[in-house]
Amino acid sequence: MKNFPFVPAMLGLSLVACGQPSPPMFSQKPVELASRQSVAPALKSGEQVYRDVCFACHEAGVANAPKSGDQESWRKLIEEGQAVVTAHGWVGVRGMPAKGGRPDLSMDEFARAVAWMARSAGADWQDPDAAMMKEIREEEEARIEDLAEKAKRT
Repeated sequence: MKNFPFVPAMLGLSLVACGQPSPPMFSQKPVELASRQSVAPALKSGEQVYRDVCFACHEAGVANAPKSGDQESWRKLIEEGQAVVTAHGWVGVRGMPAKGGRPDLSMDEFARAVAWMARSAGADWQDPDAAMMKEIREEEEARIEDLAEKAKRT
């Protein structure tokens, strides 16, 4: 034992490890493991995003931002439609910065917040499904192209 002082320590560690369950890497298929590891975080609700991101401007109407719950300030926007209003806000419009000034915000969460604000003003907009998100992305592309054309002319 003189020449092997680490043997008692190794023996102790191995005994502790014996009581631990073995990792499931070999008992499950790789696809099952990958699917559990790639679970996306839950999206925030429109109201949560409103309170975290949009409240500062849309509660007080800063720079003419349509106020939450104000039917008159939302009337024309609601008439423009959910895809247009969401895409234009996402890209940036009038005094509103792109993505509400939050580069870490996802388009899905942004779209939920816009729908929530419009509902607070009487619209029947729902949280966007895949079809609505497709419309929003198409409108976003068109908006970016329009802005690029305008920039070329000036």
